Amino acid sequence: MFTELKNRGVEDVFIAVCDGLKGLPEAINTTWEQTVVQQCIVHLIRNSFRYAGRQHRDAIVKSLKPVYTAPSEAAAKDRFAEFAAEWGDRYPAIVQLWRNSWAEFVPFLEYDVEIRRVICTTNAIESINARYRRAVRARGHFPNESAALKCLYLVTRSLDPTGGGRARWVMRWKPALNAFAITFAGRLERTTH
Repeated sequence: MFTELKNRGVEDVFIAVCDGLKGLPEAINTTWEQTVVQQCIVHLIRNSFRYAGRQHRDAIVKSLKPVYTAPSEAAAKDRFAEFAAEWGDRYPAIVQLWRNSWAEFVPFLEYDVEIRRVICTTNAIESINARYRRAVRARGHFPNESAALKCLYLVTRSLDPTGGGRARWVMRWKPALNAFAITFAGRLERTTH
């Protein structure tokens, strides 16, 4: 699939946010060698909840927040050591989960807050994919490819019928675009021509 995207004209990918699917980071880096593969922070936190009792979830999130909002990897390691000291005896699987995911988590810490804000999760993509699946399932089958594309187009348009959301997203992306231009100097200019 990534090779097909590259053949269609996607020349470079700066950052790929993944939800932990095995083999996906390797497939991305095979297609685009310079791509930084980033673990979805929201998925990492959500996966931590599999091992935690419901009564401790809020406290665990509060203890993990200093880890994923740390200004540097060294600071994140210090905050994670504090988290492990506090919760490691009760929930050693959570500590192990974060240690196993650390290599895919730390690239996140190298970026400005503006970039962090837009790459921390894959939830927006998952949400639209769920809506596409629901719309396709509700209709059963389509007489041709054009009918299927029209259905997906209408679902996409229904997400923001007035266009107000698009304007908010453009404003949200401006600081991130500036941060991307500095962080990926040379690469961003090459992809916009």
